[in-house]
Amino acid sequence: MSEDVFGTVPAGAGAIVVGHFPLVSGQWFVPHRHPHHHQLAWARRGVLGVAVDDTSWVLPRTRALWLPAGVVHRTGATRDAVLCSLYFVRERCALDWTEPTAVGVDGLLAQLMVHLSRDDLSDDARLRGEAVVLDLLHPLPVTPIDVPVPTDDRVRAVAGALLDDPADPRGLEAHARAVGVSRRTLSRLFVRDTGMAFDRWRTHARLRAALPLLAEGQPVSRVAHAVGYATPSAFLAAFRRTVGTSPGRYLNGASSGDGVGG
Repeated sequence: MSEDVFGTVPAGAGAIVVGHFPLVSGQWFVPHRHPHHHQLAWARRGVLGVAVDDTSWVLPRTRALWLPAGVVHRTGATRDAVLCSLYFVRERCALDWTEPTAVGVDGLLAQLMVHLSRDDLSDDARLRGEAVVLDLLHPLPVTPIDVPVPTDDRVRAVAGALLDDPADPRGLEAHARAVGVSRRTLSRLFVRDTGMAFDRWRTHARLRAALPLLAEGQPVSRVAHAVGYATPSAFLAAFRRTVGTSPGRYLNGASSGDGVGG
């Protein structure tokens, strides 16, 4: 079940509502949608997570996520954060992106989002600011890391164990024994339920768990061990193989290049 959230159309000439929502560690909004507003979600402080179905985005201050009107989503944070949301009245918005889309946030866009939260702007000043915001929204060339949720109870049990502890070292055979099936059966069920082989699904789960830690600025070596990799190089190789770039460049919106920090 999801909730419809209805925003208030701003008075005057403006077509953007700005809201700020403090989030404590581990707090997530229930699944909901905004029927009449597109949303741009940005972390004014901390790091945000946004989930749409099985797809998740991690949002440090350098990126935001465009959510088209009507898309059911969850927003939260693994550490204390402040969500800054811009709500665009659908009928008065020139952008027509139909899918959730990550965008880069530079200093100018960040300042504009804060600027538009003021309630003392003239109509002319608000319209100028809103026009510049739209000009600054450019899609990032990165792909979110999908972690499909299985439906079979046995696969869900294994997936739950891996999500609770991404560093769990057990292989497919040990997990199969734990849920009372053969290795071959669990392998087949994983592909049927998630569209991924066990190893690929676990890699995606580990990388998704790593992103908030990296976005908080934790060292790659610590993050690698926290999500089950023996060495930072093994983690970086898995990240590049899966995502196509380094973690630093992924989080900052670049599409390719070398270097741990991007």
